[in-house]
Amino acid sequence: QVQLVESGGGLVQAGGSLRLSCAASEGTFSTRAMGWFRQAPGKERDFVAAINWSATNTHYPDSLKGRFTIARDNAKNTVYLQMNSLKPEDTAVYYCAARKRYSAASTAPGDYDYWGQGTQVTVSS
Repeated sequence: QVQLVESGGGLVQAGGSLRLSCAASEGTFSTRAMGWFRQAPGKERDFVAAINWSATNTHYPDSLKGRFTIARDNAKNTVYLQMNSLKPEDTAVYYCAARKRYSAASTAPGDYDYWGQGTQVTVSS
């Protein structure tokens, strides 16, 4: 069982930056593709970023390319999401997720097997 714990959320003004972290509890982290998703009140959970287990491929929706960056440190069992030039519409609960071992990165929430509890990001105008 993989446990994921997000941190780094908070309140930031528009134009600011935040870096989210997601720490995994066990040693198979380096074999798992990881993703970040977000969910605003009353809306569906949306794809934000994904990275494969070897960190050789990353994926973003076109709307976030250039502002958000996903990275991982397999030695620390941690995946990061750097968010720059934040906008009020980025306000949401951000979740990290892990796929089963040696699976490809995916943009679909249903492809992920393990989820963190989420961290709130609020961007004020």
